[in-house]
Amino acid sequence: MPAFAPDGPPVFRFAPSPNGPLHRGHALSALLNAKLAERHHGRFLLRIEDIDAARSRPEHIAGIDEALAWLGLVWEKPVRLQSQHMDDYERALEVLKAKGVLYPCFCTRGTIAADWTDAEARGEKVMRDPDGAPLYMGRCRTLSEGAVADRLSQGEVPQWRLDTAKTLAMTGHLRWSAFDPLSCAIIMRDADPLRWGDPVIARKGMPTSYHLSVVVDDALQGVTHIVRGTDLEASTDIHVLLQTLLGLPLPLYWHHPLILDADGKKLAKSKGSVSLLTEREAGLDASTLHKFASALLHQ
Repeated sequence: MPAFAPDGPPVFRFAPSPNGPLHRGHALSALLNAKLAERHHGRFLLRIEDIDAARSRPEHIAGIDEALAWLGLVWEKPVRLQSQHMDDYERALEVLKAKGVLYPCFCTRGTIAADWTDAEARGEKVMRDPDGAPLYMGRCRTLSEGAVADRLSQGEVPQWRLDTAKTLAMTGHLRWSAFDPLSCAIIMRDADPLRWGDPVIARKGMPTSYHLSVVVDDALQGVTHIVRGTDLEASTDIHVLLQTLLGLPLPLYWHHPLILDADGKKLAKSKGSVSLLTEREAGLDASTLHKFASALLHQ
């Protein structure tokens, strides 16, 4: 079983954001991680990704604990809360700045949207990322040091973007390792970070973003196997790029199928998908989800 033979026991994690109630898709991901950890005598961690202080709520953290306990899962303590580890992310951010791969971006959402509108008016094609969002057009990428210093002196707070093209010129072509949960075989995948444009690595007034926090956390927690939905597969492009820049271990990945709604779309908190709690109150039994997860692992 080559994919499950690291230096120590394999480490899996379930890392939800406490910005809304969990749905059935979250339950599936948690179960798959826990079942693989049990099957391969590994460790199962819970991590709370709560860097978004405006949307994270204590009641949602409590709801995550309660839902996982209802599923019969046991995870290691203490649980890592990202909001308590900003120093870790700031250190990583400073490393990236020192490498010269980041640039400050002062653009507002309105400015960015106006650039897209102007480009389309000129007949230019606005490229989109794998999630369908228009790519940032690079307005701040070529700001001079003097212009940056002037804006900082006026109290403007930038976000920090990754200059992806410049970074790839330093790293060269990148690949990442997917693992098959049935055969344990490893399949190499090509990374294509350019399709994300220049992603935000640190938000305004914060030393991190989802992309930076997740790679730092996985490294610090010794995560060896990342099991998450196919909707996050494209994000691996950025993650392997950051891991390479920061000299972090490269985990193995499995992006599992998603549970879809009646319209064939993925479940999402943002669009008000039925919560796990509502389904439970309507009669959903934990054994049903366990059987579904087990079926995926035995196809």
